[in-house]
Amino acid sequence: MNQPDVITEASLHDREQTFLLLDAWVEQGWLRALDRALAGFFAELEPNAEPLLLLAAALASHQLGHGHVCLDLVATLASPDFALSLPPEGDEAGTTPLPSMVLAEVTRESWCRVLQGSGLVAAAEGDPSTPLVLDGERLYLRRYWRYEQSVASALSVRLKQQPALPDRLSEQLEQLFPEPLVVDGQRKTDWQKLACALAVRGNFSLITGGPGTGKTTTVVRLLALLQQSAGAQPLRIRLAAPTGKAAARLTESIGAQVASLPVSEAVRSQIPSEVTTLHRLLGSLPDSRHFRHHAGNLLPLDVLVVDEASMIDLEMMACLLAALPLHARLILLGDKDQLASVEAGALLGDLCRDAEGGFYDPALGRWLEQVSGESLAHQGLRTGSAEQHPLAQRTLMLRYSRRFGSGSGIGRLARAVNEQDAATASAILNEGNADLHLQRLRGEQDKALDRLLLQGWGQAGGYDRYLERLQRERPAADCPPEDPAWNLWAGGVLAAFDEFRLLCAVRKGPWGVEGLNLRIATLLHRRGLLPAEQGWYEGRPVLVTRNDYSLGLMNGDIGIALRLPDEPGRPLLRVAFPRNDGSGELKFVLPSRLSAVETVFAMTVHKSQGSEFSHTALILPDGLNPVLTKELLYTGITRARHHFSLIESRSSVFEQAVQRRVERRSGLLAGLQAAD
Repeated sequence: MNQPDVITEASLHDREQTFLLLDAWVEQGWLRALDRALAGFFAELEPNAEPLLLLAAALASHQLGHGHVCLDLVATLASPDFALSLPPEGDEAGTTPLPSMVLAEVTRESWCRVLQGSGLVAAAEGDPSTPLVLDGERLYLRRYWRYEQSVASALSVRLKQQPALPDRLSEQLEQLFPEPLVVDGQRKTDWQKLACALAVRGNFSLITGGPGTGKTTTVVRLLALLQQSAGAQPLRIRLAAPTGKAAARLTESIGAQVASLPVSEAVRSQIPSEVTTLHRLLGSLPDSRHFRHHAGNLLPLDVLVVDEASMIDLEMMACLLAALPLHARLILLGDKDQLASVEAGALLGDLCRDAEGGFYDPALGRWLEQVSGESLAHQGLRTGSAEQHPLAQRTLMLRYSRRFGSGSGIGRLARAVNEQDAATASAILNEGNADLHLQRLRGEQDKALDRLLLQGWGQAGGYDRYLERLQRERPAADCPPEDPAWNLWAGGVLAAFDEFRLLCAVRKGPWGVEGLNLRIATLLHRRGLLPAEQGWYEGRPVLVTRNDYSLGLMNGDIGIALRLPDEPGRPLLRVAFPRNDGSGELKFVLPSRLSAVETVFAMTVHKSQGSEFSHTALILPDGLNPVLTKELLYTGITRARHHFSLIESRSSVFEQAVQRRVERRSGLLAGLQAAD
């Protein structure tokens, strides 16, 4: 391929040079072929399109692939190389021109002028048929601009709604929170109680907090409060989560919480415990981006609770808000510090930007203290106003973790990582905490990794737990197929497998999901613990990678292949999955019916969201990678309930990753201000 020489602004007037440049970026892996193809398509639509426009279109498309809703022209000119998938060390060979070279002489004004002069681009209030939208200094593909505008408009309307308050709110809060909150022997502000008080004031609420801060406890009490206030007419309440795994976890925890509510049985019976996925709630249509429920066919409900909201992308939120009746309350739960959705948008992070500081209007602060009996003084909160911080008036951050006490190594490590304090995080890892383990490898073939994966360390197990359950606790061969012992055994194997999980930052390479899944399967086969290492074999754990409504399986569901009797003396390989209804029951599927699964001894941190494991191990690649950020580390660490292991082959990678954070560009907050 003939690569362009040193690129200057003048060469951006040469379309052939521009496409040679895009081809070079694709060849380097810095740009997707899809992005280059889009620029080519636009060149066909507008034969006289300026090269700088075509470059902008390719970069805007590429930004979508990395979670950004738009191409921010000002931010791109300030840091041009951020717009491509460059390796962290940049282009060491220096043979391919970088965006910083291409855009060196381009100014915001000249770029906007080129875009405004194209028939492919319209301003926010301009021609609605153009494929690109220039909104201020942000360039969008039109579909995503519409999603963002739709979400901003719908939330703006909800922020202005003020439903009637319960008549006996203070009394009901005291009933639901009868005991003062005591942490480490000291009386503390009960943020859960405050969250319930704040949430009843509007039809849109955000409750954020880290692991163990009581998001589920809070929302169950909030639902009881709303149900009590509804009187004789029960509220139509639905609970949802982005993935089947997250839905199943919430189903399990909701049931226990409802049973312990200090309210009448009539109120308890009206609070649902079954959680569905967002796709099921909206009615996903096969082979389509559309849903059965939309603006013309609204969801029949009064209250919708969505857990793990950090995993919701912009498109899904737009569809959800469009299908939600205006009178219905929407309550979002999630950890704002976790990784954002794989798709475009960082919705919860954007909406909870002021959560740490509070920014409550003084009148709202006084009302909260009065109605709840809790104090907001000396909490490090900042004063705001409803006009300047409208979202803050509907947002509450839970601040005390019941799971990770003050002495928890996992909790302290998660906080240090979240605060980007690399020195403290490293010190915590090295100080010998009972719930933390640091495993440094001497190379790819270091057997210490095999020992950790198979046996764990101390009280933290590895894959030995599920293999032992698989082999030693199997019912006798003459046990009839209908005997419940088979279900009990299969459920035990699944539960034991969920006690430990290896998480990866990347998919490719020796430290990625693909390489490690093969390595672990080969290790277990050679040790005689599994009958094979490839294909279908008993003990193979699999992850569903695409929703399959005919089988009732969701993306993220995990099952294990087991030999179960079809009839006496005739075992048949089937894959056992837990049902996503919280019942504890299992479903068994023939391997031949599973078309979208992959082995899952190891899984990405992204795929682990919505899950928790007794012992979680996070393995880092031996070089810095664009996905390595404090959000990824924090999410991996907080998947651990009791023990966490960090596995690294180069010590500097962890410290460097702590100091990097996810940056996702969008105009959602600006859109909310404009809509207001």
